[in-house]
Amino acid sequence: MPFDRCVAPRTGATQRSWPYHIDTHMSALLLDGRAFAQEMRVELQAEVRSFREQRGLPPQLTVIQVAGDASSDRYVRSIRKLCDTLGVAFRLEHLPADSTQETLNATVAGCSADPAIHGILLQMPLPAHLQADQAVWHLDYRKDVDGIHPANAGLLAQGRLALVPNTPAGGMALLQRYNIDVVGKRAAVVGRSAIVGRPMALLLVQSHATVTICHSRTPDLGAILRECDLVAVAAGRPALVTGDMLRPGAAVLDFGINVQPDGSIVGDVDFASAVEAAGALTPVPGGAGPVTNVMLIRNLLSAASENALTS
Repeated sequence: MPFDRCVAPRTGATQRSWPYHIDTHMSALLLDGRAFAQEMRVELQAEVRSFREQRGLPPQLTVIQVAGDASSDRYVRSIRKLCDTLGVAFRLEHLPADSTQETLNATVAGCSADPAIHGILLQMPLPAHLQADQAVWHLDYRKDVDGIHPANAGLLAQGRLALVPNTPAGGMALLQRYNIDVVGKRAAVVGRSAIVGRPMALLLVQSHATVTICHSRTPDLGAILRECDLVAVAAGRPALVTGDMLRPGAAVLDFGINVQPDGSIVGDVDFASAVEAAGALTPVPGGAGPVTNVMLIRNLLSAASENALTS
């Protein structure tokens, strides 16, 4: 059975299920990531305050950034602003654009060895002459707040505790917030990247969904999606999934961020058609995106707690 078209959001710790169904011709419930992110920021402020009181210092996030990418500059500024809001200590290791691989590796290793640093974010993309895979091997996986280290990927694959990439973790949090139960449901993940598609599939499996991973070589994508109660899309192609490809009443998580020629941002799902077919849908912008940064701080607190236990 597809998800009910009307789903009650979770506010605080209270959860309620709607006792009735809404007319199936109504538009999808929009999963409001902005409102949810604000709720989480309030919770995280309290957790950061508690951490400071217990440890005598705030959790510290260090961002390692190589100069040269304007979008990275904007993202790092947003992370700094969020840290300031929440009371998290922020440190930026800003390397010149012509930095060598050795310099980057040494910076990552040095931050990993620094006990004052609880979480590390290696900002992507890196310049073409630098290899992210090499740098990541010098990162302490216990401080890997972006969930990109192979050790965290392996732990997640085994169903063990791990620092999970922020975007799929945020998607799962949105489903929980709106009481969208995935147990026993058929789900499809469109996209197989190491930071969104694959971890999203693993998180859904751990939540007892039956999952199909689709990608660029999947024939007749719509035939698969129309069999699914939940569809998560992270393919980097605007309007790849349209409303006629969805099972009526399905829940849809759109992780796509595509900048159009006019400067507008659209997802991987065609919103106009999908909103009439889906039961629940994340808008772009304003859906999964706002939750991602907040999950980064959630990972930082998890890493800081782990460091407190092992230091």
